[in-house]
Amino acid sequence: MRPDGPRLTRADWLDAAHAAVVEGGFEQLRVLQLAKALQVTRGSFYWHFSSQAELQTELLARWRDQQAAIDAALHAHSAADPRHELEQVLETALAQIGPQLEHMRFELALRSLGQRDAPVARLLAEVDALRLGLFERKFLRLTGDARSASELAALFYLAIVGCYQALSRPANPPQLKDQLQRLIANYLIRQQMPTATQPPTRRA
Repeated sequence: MRPDGPRLTRADWLDAAHAAVVEGGFEQLRVLQLAKALQVTRGSFYWHFSSQAELQTELLARWRDQQAAIDAALHAHSAADPRHELEQVLETALAQIGPQLEHMRFELALRSLGQRDAPVARLLAEVDALRLGLFERKFLRLTGDARSASELAALFYLAIVGCYQALSRPANPPQLKDQLQRLIANYLIRQQMPTATQPPTRRA
């Protein structure tokens, strides 16, 4: 057991909290359990946080800031072909589904918490609005039509969320992520380029 005091940082506790949520959901976010994982007593926790509620609030704020940073980076990314921009957005979204599935499992746990916690539900609505706004702007550049862009953005987001759910299952085939990514890119991006208007055919 390490001695209590300021040797651990707030970031250490937040990292431990994130790991606990990934492992078992927000029900595992308990001070005593986190202290045991970090091999310190609870006194170390209270050096940095006044309560478990404060820890959770800061953990959620850190997640929100990370999502906003990803959104800003994708918004700034520009390519000559709008399809490439959307494929980059898709790649970035699915890149969070790594070998350990940590980012995906955290968000799934957060969405489960949001079903019974109104402030968390508002936070998720805020992040969802940021993401949908980004998707709409990218699809508007692709299609040139505001209604199509809005509808495609919603379908695009649902497809990504569906990937998160599908890939959270154990023992998935290793190629599943790439297969799903190709399907989304093909049907929701590459096939949405507006076609040139054909001149009417003259009758003899």
